[in-house]
Amino acid sequence: MSQISIREAEVQLSSLIERACQGEEILIAEAGVPVARLSAVTQSRVGRRFGALAGRARVDERFFDPLPKSELQAWEG
Repeated sequence: MSQISIREAEVQLSSLIERACQGEEILIAEAGVPVARLSAVTQSRVGRRFGALAGRARVDERFFDPLPKSELQAWEG
């Protein structure tokens, strides 16, 4: 882990971001005291999977019944 001053970080931000994306952690310091850490953001979000609820959701005949007027007005504004 390397340490860099705030002023140097301002000048070298693009190259510091590239280094962070390659796995390096960089401490940004003010007057020699670390105040921030620059590191890459990991992509942990899993996309939606088609058919993930297959067999878990059921729809009975009431699903196709007309909505009550009060609820229909709420949907239609």
